[in-house]
Amino acid sequence: MKDDQAEQTRRPGTPGKRPKGIPLFVLALGAMLMLLVLVAVVEMDGSSEKISGTQLRAKLEKSEIESLQVKIPESGNIVHIKGKYANAAEGAPQQFNAEVDNNQWKVWLEQHEDKLAKGEKSLLSDVQIETEQASDNLGWFLKNIVPFVIILALVWFFFFRRGGGPLGGGVMAFGKSRAKMFNKEDVTVTFSDVAGADEAKEEVSEIVEFLRNPQRFTRLGAKIPKGVLLIGPPGCGKTLLAKAIAGEADRPFYSISGSDFVEMFVGVGASRVRDLFRTARENAPCIVFIDEIDAVGRRRGTGVGGGHDEREQTLNALLVEMDGMGSSEGVIILAATNRPDVLDNALLRPGRFDRQVYIDLPDLKGREEILRVHLKKVKAGPTADAHEIAKLVPGFSGADIMNIVNEAALIAVIRNLDEINRECLLEARDRVAFGRQKRSRVMEDDEKKLTAYHEAGHALVQEMTDKTDKVHKVTIIPRGRALGATMSLPDRDRYSMPRSRAEQMLMVFLAGRAAEHVVFGEIDAGAASDIQQATNLTRKMVTEWGMSDRVGMLNFAGDDDQTYMGQTVARPGEHSDDTRKAIDDEMRRLIDEAWVKTLKVVEDNRQTLTNIAEALLKYETLDHEDLTILLKGGDLEAHRKVADEEAKRELAAAKHRAMEEAKDRPKPDTGTGFASEQAGTA
Repeated sequence: MKDDQAEQTRRPGTPGKRPKGIPLFVLALGAMLMLLVLVAVVEMDGSSEKISGTQLRAKLEKSEIESLQVKIPESGNIVHIKGKYANAAEGAPQQFNAEVDNNQWKVWLEQHEDKLAKGEKSLLSDVQIETEQASDNLGWFLKNIVPFVIILALVWFFFFRRGGGPLGGGVMAFGKSRAKMFNKEDVTVTFSDVAGADEAKEEVSEIVEFLRNPQRFTRLGAKIPKGVLLIGPPGCGKTLLAKAIAGEADRPFYSISGSDFVEMFVGVGASRVRDLFRTARENAPCIVFIDEIDAVGRRRGTGVGGGHDEREQTLNALLVEMDGMGSSEGVIILAATNRPDVLDNALLRPGRFDRQVYIDLPDLKGREEILRVHLKKVKAGPTADAHEIAKLVPGFSGADIMNIVNEAALIAVIRNLDEINRECLLEARDRVAFGRQKRSRVMEDDEKKLTAYHEAGHALVQEMTDKTDKVHKVTIIPRGRALGATMSLPDRDRYSMPRSRAEQMLMVFLAGRAAEHVVFGEIDAGAASDIQQATNLTRKMVTEWGMSDRVGMLNFAGDDDQTYMGQTVARPGEHSDDTRKAIDDEMRRLIDEAWVKTLKVVEDNRQTLTNIAEALLKYETLDHEDLTILLKGGDLEAHRKVADEEAKRELAAAKHRAMEEAKDRPKPDTGTGFASEQAGTA
């Protein structure tokens, strides 16, 4: 019963069975076209031509015609004449067709009746006159009736055919909804596949519970929210959570993208919205999921040159259907976007999107849960510790973590490993965050030395400041577009930014340039990315975070919603010239103060900087433990030798354990060989 109902409610674009009559119709149409072409080819044969009645009379008088076939219709006034020329030149038409008026034919026949009866050579040698049966004329039918039938069939095929629903699949379905319907059996994702968003799952699980048992809520007069808006950065699992709702709910689930509504023709999007809600009301209670709703729900009347008529009409139709005079209960709207700031205020009011669920970047516990979910889908070894890797990927979204696990699996395959180990996950993390290593890029010694001191400066200042994250790894192996990289490892998740931490981060950004200045006495273009990050941080400190005593606690960042072609539109008059100058002066002051402090740290620890740079030139990559030894003045080479010997012993012990386990493991009986022969003899 459920399957029959689902099949009846499928809309255009929903996967379904194609009508069986269409292939047969196409074959019949092709056969008719071939027959029409064949008749046209026969009639357009180069050996025949069409002449008028006057030309026919002239050729008869000149005895240029050998034979004549005349068909006089029973009804009508047109006489069809076919004839053959006498002594026609080679390559010229041998036959002809003519149509003359019946009255003229009778007059001409009476004038030449005697000659025709005698069959005189002066006129023609053979004449045949017969009555034409119009109903038996197949050629006339093919020429006059079949073309109209084909035209009507083509119009029906492209405009009125059924292709998955009423008036669906053709041009007339242009205004129909493109939403796809899913049942519980069509989706394999459940809430158990969604990790790192416990609060969001708890909120949306109420919707699933309402669809399963609505009496539990309605007995006290409670109403389920009409709309739930999922908000969060890209890759945090908004669409995945919607899939889980579709997999958990035992009701129809319609999915559509916001861009599927808007077309170049005004009114089409509004028609699709009305058709979608009409179908949803017929199958209520149900869920309608609109992904990337900002494509259709942007604020009205904004943008350069005014609004967008088609998008705004579509939004108006959506507003009316969600909470208007004709709206009905039982249709729950689920939408997702990462740009809630651009949505229209009428769309966010209670009665439409009553609940807004924020899905933020996962914390340490959430990242660990997400890693465990994805590690279950691959063959991971015992050294792949989800807790350790989760600490190494702060700020990563669920999509980033899934990409790390997939990259680790690819690395393990390339290295011919039997399972994914810790080294594969660490390399995958670095590859996703900083890009693939480019060992093939050959740098000159002076450029390599400059890069080593640049990265050594970052690592030194970052380790010497107490408010910044500690260095996880520093390398001069090119990755992505960078010639080197200094990777940080936060000891915990941070949700605030004190001014002291922001000032020390400025020092870390400027440390690479400071090391170049102190050691080489000149500056290089390699600090462009560091300068950009420092500029962005100082601008936020002054214009958004109120960390400037001169500018004060005012927000001068402006509204980022007014954009044109991806760029913020400047609105003169919002700030005075004095305010803009004060902002520039404060940004420069913060940078200059950080630069002075950074230079002092680098100059006071010049020897440590040199030790780190030389170690980078020798080993190319240093981890946090190596940096700790260098900062304390220890012998890094001796430490590495001990570490290498311990690693070799651990590897040998692991191989020995694997061999012992292989010996103790019973051999499988394959049914062949000496063992099977002994079994057969016994």
